[in-house]
Amino acid sequence: MPQRTNPPPIREIADALEARIISGELQPGEQLPSTRDLASQFEVSEKTIYRVISLMKAGGQLEARQGKGVFVRSTKPLEWHLHQFERGSRRDDPVVGRDDWKAAAEEQGRVATQDTPRVSVEPAPRDVAKWLQIEPGTFVVARRRVRRVDGEPFQLADSWFPTSVALDTDLMVEADVTKPGGILSHIGYPQVSLRDEIRSWPPANPAEAERLELPAGLGTPVIRHTRIGYGHDGKPVRVMVTVAPGHLNTLVYEMEV
Repeated sequence: MPQRTNPPPIREIADALEARIISGELQPGEQLPSTRDLASQFEVSEKTIYRVISLMKAGGQLEARQGKGVFVRSTKPLEWHLHQFERGSRRDDPVVGRDDWKAAAEEQGRVATQDTPRVSVEPAPRDVAKWLQIEPGTFVVARRRVRRVDGEPFQLADSWFPTSVALDTDLMVEADVTKPGGILSHIGYPQVSLRDEIRSWPPANPAEAERLELPAGLGTPVIRHTRIGYGHDGKPVRVMVTVAPGHLNTLVYEMEV
């Protein structure tokens, strides 16, 4: 087969292979086609394919097994049961530092941790202002976290709160704080109703990719889950945006009809 005049760049081939993994065409644990076959398929040199494989091994999509070849890494997605999350009798346990999200992950036999939150007081971006029903630029408290499953970043969970709710409370503490019923309930602003907005999104931007420890330029598709929590007066007390790489997270809703 003749070589292309302008063969696809390494990251373009990596994107194509990652798309096959995400779609299920290449299953976790499945062996990758030979370097020769891939070179023929993408009309590039075997040296280029070696570089693609090295890039994807560094990014965690592929793994080499000595004497056997290169395989799709077996990463089991987390099921995030959104119909249960933060509802009813929560599973928070302050004694062991387990909040509702960690408890749900541990019920699936996973080890769930969260990086130390980063907290700041900052002007609300336009989308956050819309969700919190305030004017853009109004100061809000931002609390940003990386959620890990089995030691690997699975989600970014960034929350914003009105200053009237969060200032001088545990929401300002840069620590993995756990309270019975959640921090908002503990400080007197319980969420009594929720609104979820879910969108598929283009690949993670460079800042998100860095926080999720994804290789820059690989174009990992993400899901953006936005949850707005409302208090007794019907006003928003929090908005949380969760950025979840599509191949690591399965969003689940179950309901009676």
